[in-house]
Amino acid sequence: MPDMQKGWAPAHAAGAQGIRALRRSFFLALCLTAAVATAQTPEPTLARRDAAAWLGKIHRAAQRENYVGTLIYQRGSVMHASRIQHFSDLVHNEYERLETLDGKPREVLRQNDIVHSLIPEAKLVVVERQDAKDRFPALLATNKGDVLDLYEMRRLSPERVAGMECEVFSLVPHDGARYAVRLWAEKHSGLLMRAQTIGEGGKVLEQVAFSQIEIGVPSEKQKILGAIKSAANWQRYEINYQPANIAEEGWLITVPIKGFQKIREVRRPLGDLRSAQGSGREQVFEVLQVVYSDGLTGLSVFIEPVSEQRVRREGVASLGATQVVVRKVADFWITVVGEVPAATVKQFAAAVEYRAPKPR
Repeated sequence: MPDMQKGWAPAHAAGAQGIRALRRSFFLALCLTAAVATAQTPEPTLARRDAAAWLGKIHRAAQRENYVGTLIYQRGSVMHASRIQHFSDLVHNEYERLETLDGKPREVLRQNDIVHSLIPEAKLVVVERQDAKDRFPALLATNKGDVLDLYEMRRLSPERVAGMECEVFSLVPHDGARYAVRLWAEKHSGLLMRAQTIGEGGKVLEQVAFSQIEIGVPSEKQKILGAIKSAANWQRYEINYQPANIAEEGWLITVPIKGFQKIREVRRPLGDLRSAQGSGREQVFEVLQVVYSDGLTGLSVFIEPVSEQRVRREGVASLGATQVVVRKVADFWITVVGEVPAATVKQFAAAVEYRAPKPR
């Protein structure tokens, strides 16, 4: 290369200088464009009627559209990919298949709210009833009107995601008790293409997005039903949620933050379900779970008795947008987990009180 440079004629040198000048001009133009974009005033808040319409459209699309795609999920430094198939029939029954593309093979098959989680190496299928309303690409756990009491919804500039033209929205909370959220919705169907949880300084704490998708594909629900049937001869473990009344058991949780509603309280099993069959059954234990939501995000309070089999200690932890607080109350461990700021999780943990119920 040095020999070639020595042989350059003045015209070539002039051309090289012109190219460098052009690059500098292009770089300067980019900087100026970025500066102008930064200086622009914030997008105006959507009228409540328009905001509610878009939230409803996004939520319905996740339940009613037929789509097949690849999802990329990132939480903190952890990232993984999954393949999703979703079909709906004329009376809005849903059929869904989610296959992991990283790590050990896992498959989740859903028919409406009955979920079959397949663990191939153990020939085990775990069956439970789950509410799919707050899972991507669905959105709302409670009424959309409640969400708009707590967040402002703003329209941002349109963008493309996975080859789809999208409308982009920002949901900005009225207080610091919850994170901001950005949503990318396919402009025609309303199907959510990307969702980001935003922390302080605009940092993306967590996101899930389609990297590839086809919308409006023919239904293959029979293949999903066939896969559920094929796993019928595997070991089967059913997770049963029993209705609970924590007040009758001596617990009081005064909701410390406006906007969070209790949406269910149950007694449920937790633990290593792969060992649920046979000698390892002691690895599965029962807890009380109380779930709260503000319509866009949520948290759970778990209550379990102190046990020699389960070594716990008080403390805090976080991964991406998820915060965890563990504290001991009487002879119980209280664990609060939520995709909310640490201060919110700590306030919920501090709000848990116990008064031993009187013998009946």
